[in-house]
Amino acid sequence: MTHEKYNNAENRPMAGYFAYLERLRESGVTNMYGAVPYLQRAFPELACDLSRAHEILTAWMRSYDDPDEKGE
Repeated sequence: MTHEKYNNAENRPMAGYFAYLERLRESGVTNMYGAVPYLQRAFPELACDLSRAHEILTAWMRSYDDPDEKGE
């Protein structure tokens, strides 16, 4: 999968997180609603910041609602 959705100004600072979440989704290891602990283990800066990890996951999930991604 290409990561065009990560290239807009709003998501650019989170591109690394989004790429990780995409790989996690593709692996099938977990339901993505349970991805926060995986995100926190993969990124030390999130280990003690549950709120920020949730924000990142929510932003990644919302990126799938982007009409530009669906060709609309």
